[in-house]
Amino acid sequence: MHTVVKITVNGLVQGVGYRYFCYRKAAEYSIMGYAKNLIDGSVEIVASGEKELVSDFIKEIKVGPVNSFVKSVHMEDITSDLHDRSINYYKEFKML
Repeated sequence: MHTVVKITVNGLVQGVGYRYFCYRKAAEYSIMGYAKNLIDGSVEIVASGEKELVSDFIKEIKVGPVNSFVKSVHMEDITSDLHDRSINYYKEFKML
């Protein structure tokens, strides 16, 4: 089953290679979407893919790369917000 999740990660996640870590893990788990820095110091991620693979991806990003510190992770399922477009909406994973 396909799912799309919007994730906000707080902590020491900017300037430590966190988005690149997400990019590499997204490739590993066949996840489409993006990771971008937000003005408040957090990182926003949209992960689109098979539910089990998205779940595995989320486990990885909760840990993050060695120089990061993930304080909290907020997740929101946005699959229904994208309706039928969700399966084909994201064609790749980007670092924005």
